[in-house]
Amino acid sequence: MSAAFRKAAKARQRPHRERAQPAARAKLGLLEKKKDYQLRARDYHKKQNALRAMQKKALDKNPDEFYFKMIRAKVKDGVHVIKQPKDEITPEQMKLMRTQDIKYIEMKRVAEAKKIERLKAELHLLDAAGSSPGQHLFFVDTEREVQEFDLAAHLDTVPELVDRVYNRPTIATLQREAVKGPTDPAHLKKLAQQRKNQYDLLRQRIEREKAMFVISQKIQTRKDLLDKTHKVKVKKETKTGPAIYKFKFQRKR
Repeated sequence: MSAAFRKAAKARQRPHRERAQPAARAKLGLLEKKKDYQLRARDYHKKQNALRAMQKKALDKNPDEFYFKMIRAKVKDGVHVIKQPKDEITPEQMKLMRTQDIKYIEMKRVAEAKKIERLKAELHLLDAAGSSPGQHLFFVDTEREVQEFDLAAHLDTVPELVDRVYNRPTIATLQREAVKGPTDPAHLKKLAQQRKNQYDLLRQRIEREKAMFVISQKIQTRKDLLDKTHKVKVKKETKTGPAIYKFKFQRKR
């Protein structure tokens, strides 16, 4: 009965409350409560225990003891830093890595070459290098023929179609059939812009394919340099080509 009475008496007790910080002492900061003291005391004792453990470990340490962090760590700006081990790659592994790189570059270069051939077939022209447009030369016998030369009559077409280098029908074809394809100037201008964009894309792909070929040559050169054969550099490496080395001839058995 006594325990039940004490529990009932506590239930009717007025709850204990810690006083708040008086307004006159608010400038001094937060008034520490019991829970704040407990956290501070717990942190203090934890740090003291850690210091005592380190002191005991230092006193019990054998001066002749060796552990690997003595040679794998260094102090940098007052902080211990673990030295990162260097990657050890054998010459055979390096050759294999170079071979894989060459295969990947060659695969990409072949894919780019196929795309170039597909674009050439779509454009129906072989001027893939993006050079100046070709010229059509006509040969005559006399100066008078040069002065009286009529390009439209020589090509057997109308003057409006002389500037077209593709799909240039003759007069006989125009008399039999109507002109096929767009004739609106705005539509023709749009088609010309699309054709120009296709040629720009083709030029970019050709330059990319050439760059991949140069990269594969440079990787192959670096792979060949892994051999122990005596070599002499003949030509320095450039942006458009690898370095050239002259290797000492060795007879293969």
